[in-house]
This record gives sequence, C-alpha cells and structure tokens, in this order.
Amino acid sequence: MPKKSDNVKKAARTSAETGLASYRRPREPINLVIFGGAGDLAWRKLIPALFDLFKDGCTPESFAVTILDAAPIRESDLLKRFHDGVRQFSQNRLRESDWKEFSRHISYAKEDFTDKSTYSRLSEQLAAMEKGWDARAVSIYYLATPPRFFSIIADMLGKAGLNRKRKHARILLEKPIGHDLKSTLEINRVITARFHESQIFRIDHYLGKETVRNILAFRFANLLFEPVWDRRYVDHISITVAEQVGLERRGSYYESAGALRDMVQNHLLQLLCLIAMEPPVSFDADEVRNKKVDVLHAVRRYPVELTGDYAVRGQYGPGRMDGRKVPGYREEPGVAPGSNTETFAALRLFIDNWRWQDVPFYLRTGKRLGKQTSEIVIHFRPVPHQSFPLEATINWMPVSLTLCIQPREGIVLRFQAKRPGAEVVLQPVTMHFSYRDAFGLPSPDAYKTLLWDLMIGDATIFMRADQVEAAWSILMPVLEYWDTHPAADFPNYAAGSWGPKDAETLVARQGCIWPFPTSLPPVHPAVML
Repeated sequence: MPKKSDNVKKAARTSAETGLASYRRPREPINLVIFGGAGDLAWRKLIPALFDLFKDGCTPESFAVTILDAAPIRESDLLKRFHDGVRQFSQNRLRESDWKEFSRHISYAKEDFTDKSTYSRLSEQLAAMEKGWDARAVSIYYLATPPRFFSIIADMLGKAGLNRKRKHARILLEKPIGHDLKSTLEINRVITARFHESQIFRIDHYLGKETVRNILAFRFANLLFEPVWDRRYVDHISITVAEQVGLERRGSYYESAGALRDMVQNHLLQLLCLIAMEPPVSFDADEVRNKKVDVLHAVRRYPVELTGDYAVRGQYGPGRMDGRKVPGYREEPGVAPGSNTETFAALRLFIDNWRWQDVPFYLRTGKRLGKQTSEIVIHFRPVPHQSFPLEATINWMPVSLTLCIQPREGIVLRFQAKRPGAEVVLQPVTMHFSYRDAFGLPSPDAYKTLLWDLMIGDATIFMRADQVEAAWSILMPVLEYWDTHPAADFPNYAAGSWGPKDAETLVARQGCIWPFPTSLPPVHPAVML
C-alpha cells in the first residue's frame, strides 16, 4: 500500500520555480483508477502529467494510482514503460530518486471491465486504502477507454456502490463521447443514471492549454477589447487547428471518426464558445458552462440538403512534408483503399444573437497540412472612411488580433502605422506578446492542468452533458449528408498543402481569405529554460 509522500516540502516552491503558485495541494487523499491505463494515453500524457504534479508538490500527501486494463503485461514491465514515458514527455527532468518515490504509488491489475468481480475487488482495494490512510479518500474513475465501455463501466461502478459518495466519487470520460448524437444521448443516459452531473467530468484537453484558458482573462479582464468584441466592429473570425502529422498508427480509429468527429465536435466548437460567449456573472463552473451552451444553441442550423453551402471536406493524397515523400491517406496502415473518411473539414457558421448576428465564423482543421498551428484570428472591420490618399494605403490591411495556441503561445495585434519618411505611407505592423517571454516559464501541459482541476473538483473547463449534445446537434446534418453522399474527388489535396480548393471558395464567397499562420518571434535567450 502506498505510503504518505515525502514530497510535501516541494509544495512551497515559488512561482519562478514551478509556475504553479496558484495551485493548492488537495487536502483529501485521492484514489485515481485509470480504466484502460496500459494504453498510449496514460504512457504519453496521464502518467507524465501526474509525475509533474507530484514533482511540483501538487498531489495530496496520500494518493494511489490504480491501473486497470485487459493487457497481459506484468506490473514491473508497465512501470518500465511509464518510466520511459515520463523521461520523454515530462516537463521536469527525471531523477531516479523522484521516480522511485512516485512509482510506489502505482499498481496494476489485469481485469475484465464487463465482469462484476472486477468491481468487487476494486471496492475492497479502495476501502483498504482508506483504512490505511485513516481518512476518507476521493475516488476518481478515469475512463481512458473506447466509448463503447463508458456505459458498461459506469453501470458496473454503480452496481458495486462505488458511486454513492457524491462528494468523494468522480468519473471522467475521455473524448470522443459517442459516435454521433444518438450514441452520446445513450451514454449520457446511463452515466447520469449512476452518477450525478456534478460528479461527471467530460474532458477536452484543448481546454487545458494555457492560451485557451487565458481567452476569458483576455476578454473579460481588459476593458480595451470587450467593447469592440461584437458585430459592430468584427468582420469575421477564423479558427484553425492544423496538424502536420498523419495517422500515427491510429488508422482503425480514424476510419470510424474523421476530422469532423475527431476535432470539430470538441476542440473547435469549444474554442468557438470561448470566443463568442457572453460575459459570465461569476466564474462559477455552471455559470461559465451556461454561457457556452447558450452559444451552441444560437448557432444557425441548416437543413441537410444545404450542407454543401457551409461545409467542406477533404482527404489528403501523397505529397512532401519537410522535404520527404509521405503517402496519401488511403495508403496509410489500417485504412481502406477506397476510404471516404475526411481528413480535412471546414465550416462557415453563424451565431444568431444580438452580439454576433451575420458575423461569419470560419472553422478549419486537417491532417498533413503545411504547418502545425492552432490559432484564432479576429478580423476587424475596415475604418468607415479612408481619409488618407490612395497612394498611402496600397499596403493597408484591417486590424486583426491573433490568439496563438500552439506551437508557440501568445497574442499578436496587427494594425497600421506610418512608415518613416517625408511621405505618408501606411504599413501593417505587429505587436507581439509571448507567454514564455512575459512570464519566463513554459506553460503547464494541458493534462497537468486538467488533472489538477479534477483532483480539486473544479469542473469549470470540463464539458456538461447538454454542451456535448448541443455540439453534436450542430454537426449531425453534415455527418448525415457526408455519410449518404460519398465524395467523388478524394483525395483532393496534397500532403503538405493547406487543404482542398473548395475551402478557399468557402471563405471567398464573403470576400475573405484564410489567414496564413502567425509566427511569434524567437524566445529571448534570457528566458530559455
């Protein structure tokens, strides 16, 4: 049984050392049970993030991590794999003494998630932990499994009585939550029958990124921007989440998902909510989530037959990335030779309310695009009257504000300035803000932030059932149309390009163009860590 951690003194580190000055150590012991914990998610994200929290003194004095999986692997071999994952992905340098202390908290059991005896053994183990700690613990059931197991595990946990302590039992669902609206409704029905909504945490790791979390601070803590954040001053908004990578051995999963389900339904629509939501009365979890749901309910719905007017799909073919040849999607392992799965999706959405009426929101995402980048660009309207002579405004561009989410986190404001010289010539210039330059620290990993929120029970940035369902309802007409009307031109963009030509046409209809990815200046050497 894991003993109390000797890591208490690390909680007193200053913000200059950890960047976690506002993180408080959970007071109650925690039992974290990861279903499906022998997979890549735990290896690449969860265990490294937990190790970082432990190293920074942000885990409780008493905690245990129980890995449950059907994988035929010995605990010692799994710990070796986790050690490798921490070495590769942790934000802290791995010291063997720290790993030895941390790994004592991890145990593994090969279990069948459909067998009720699994949950009987788990109940006995959790009770023994609490007895050894002489304290009631918070039990967190992390479902890092395919969605088909969500209902099964939740139901079994309920039958075993592991859901009864409302304030001391939490369940977390990894995305995707369902395959469509119908399956999502069924999952939510079973989950909410066993757990109260306040116990349910639906994760979207994008919401853990520091820049995403700072959108609310940027909007609502600075009077300079919020007054012009509406249809009177904003011409259009574009949201891009572009990936250079292909499938990375996820062919079987991606074939049943595609870009719309994999990225738009959660990541991009969540970014849309943060940009478009009304100011919350407070930062209470339900108040913030209410405002997000209001945005999704206000998104204009179109009949299925008009899908082609506002939605574009694409699939990458062979091309060149970083000077090397890469195969097309249909040549990737696990992909059917004539696959109709989209690897690119773009939408033009409207939000029918007083703030955003008739302002287009353009969303795009894709694999094998020209550059890895995630950013939101607010394009402001032109000035109502151009008083400068024509020859002074040849290079003139409207003001734009870019929120850079990755790979570099920052904010870029583009505006007009007079070029030095006797003549009046306007030229676009930029002001840059870099989180790392400003604070001298790397941003915490998204999972590190989300796991900490999970441990303290803060649900503000986790999704509620009605939010997930509203997001699916927006996309169902598109999915239905694409499922019944196979694309005739796949593949329709080359790997390394910026997607199909139809995506350019989508924005050109309103006289817009997709912005080229913004580049922040290099990090100053003084803050390189």
